[in-house]
Amino acid sequence: MPLLASALTSVSSATVRGTPKLNTHKPSCIMAFDFGTRQIGLAVGQTLTASGQPLAVLKARDGQPSWQQIADHIKQWQPDTLIVGLPLNMDGSESPFCQRARKFARRLQGRMVLPVKMVDERLSTAEAKSRGDRHDSYRENPVDSEAACLILETWLQDPALGILP
Repeated sequence: MPLLASALTSVSSATVRGTPKLNTHKPSCIMAFDFGTRQIGLAVGQTLTASGQPLAVLKARDGQPSWQQIADHIKQWQPDTLIVGLPLNMDGSESPFCQRARKFARRLQGRMVLPVKMVDERLSTAEAKSRGDRHDSYRENPVDSEAACLILETWLQDPALGILP
């Protein structure tokens, strides 16, 4: 093995006198969902810059999305992990809506055969609404994809916050 390759291997695979390991993981694409009964926000991001971008707002009927639309987005973006917002109450307890979000997350995991994590989404929609200059109505210009982006960025900043559905 050439000297440079040997040195790089030893530096990337071990801690050297208190110096942390270099990140040898490949960047991952992550997709996030803000679940709702009428609309589901979708965002995509990646781990290299820990940033996301709003992608789409998908229509749903009583919480049932077009699974084909979701599959199409997944095929296009090829995420490694899916994130679903968990709508906890302000005191951290589970809201009645949490069970519906968990059911969606489990279905998503089963249908798309990808790992799914859930992240506390408290105030994500309120924050999404407060960003920017929004004088139009929520119905005409929904913020669900922006809320999904906030959920995604929460997870990207600390993946340990993700829990199983």
